[in-house]
This record gives sequence, C-alpha cells and structure tokens, in this order.
Amino acid sequence: VAARQNPSYCPLADDPAGVPISAIIFGGRRRELAPLVYQARDWMHGVLVGASVASETTAAATGKVGVVRRDPMAMKPFCGYNFADYWGHWLSFAARADKLPKIFHVNWFRQDKDGHFMWPGFGENLRVLSWIIDRCEDRVGATETPIGFLPRPEDINTEGLEIDKDTLSALLSVDHSAWREEMQSLGEYFSEFGSRLPELLAAERDKVTAALKD
Repeated sequence: VAARQNPSYCPLADDPAGVPISAIIFGGRRRELAPLVYQARDWMHGVLVGASVASETTAAATGKVGVVRRDPMAMKPFCGYNFADYWGHWLSFAARADKLPKIFHVNWFRQDKDGHFMWPGFGENLRVLSWIIDRCEDRVGATETPIGFLPRPEDINTEGLEIDKDTLSALLSVDHSAWREEMQSLGEYFSEFGSRLPELLAAERDKVTAALKD
C-alpha cells in the first residue's frame, strides 16, 4: 500500500526543503531497567540516549534469551561507518540547527516478577505517543530524574485499561542502582571506540553517572 493512500499523509512529505520533525523516538526491548517512556534533557543528552539503546535477545534471534546487546540508535545492522563518527555527526547538529527535535526513549516490553508484560502494547502505545506529542507542544509537565524526564502516572491516559496504579508507577520509575550498573556497562562499550569516541558523548555519560550518585 502506497504511503500516499494514508488519509493523514502529509502534503509536505516530498517537499525538497524537508519536513519539520518535532520528536525522535528510540526504543529498546528490556524486561527491566528502562521505563515505559522518558525524554532526554536536551540534544546532547538525547544523542547519549540513542547511543545507549540496547535490547535483550529472544530465542528466535540467537537461541539465548535475555542477553543484552547494544544497538545504538537501532542502527547496528545499517550503519555503514564507525559508530563513534556517527555519534559525532549527530552531536554536530547542535551547532548547525536552531531548533532541534526532542528525543525520547520507549520500552514496551517491561515484565513483572512473574514474567508478564506490564504494558499492553500494540495500539495502546498511542497513549504514550500522546504524552510525547503533549511534551513537544509544552502542554504537560514531567518529573525530572537522573536519566531524563518521565511522565507522572496521571499524565498517561489509562481510561479503559486494566492497569493498576502500582504497575504504572513501576513502569515510570528509575532504579538508581540498576542504572548505575547500566552506565558502567555503557562505559565499557564506549571504551571499544578508543580515542574516536566524542568527548562530548563521554561527558554526557559522566553527567548521568554523577546524577545517579546523588
């Protein structure tokens, strides 16, 4: 089906001047750790969020379940050059654009202690996208945490959903201890790039690590 057949297809889609982008959304598959959604503080932090994307493997993929694999910007199979240089390219936008998109990270795959998915997913993900749009339009607040801005439980529309307050609160929480381990793991991954790793990206990781210790 051609994209143009979609009734919401933007008439500016083929404009040679480009189409304004309000948000960039990264996502990883994590049973634990990553909240349902969070927003980067700014562009530089957003590049770190994208660079830190990781997913846990499924049996279909590798024969092993739950192995965390780094997949920066969800581009590992597609990036044709060194990721350190790729991140540097992203970071350079801050000096070349006066209005940059907000950056978000989503995780539809959190599970409880019994292995049940905590969020229904599929079409219900629109409820999270609605919060993202509201953030882009400055229509809703957020809770500031060491990893970025998170929705307050009341900011996610759960009307008609069978999800209790405790589950939603867990989906929108930050485990400082687990995130300190994540930042250490990310630092080990970054070390693979040696001197090519942008100093600005390393500095952003250091900022998050320091905030998690407070």
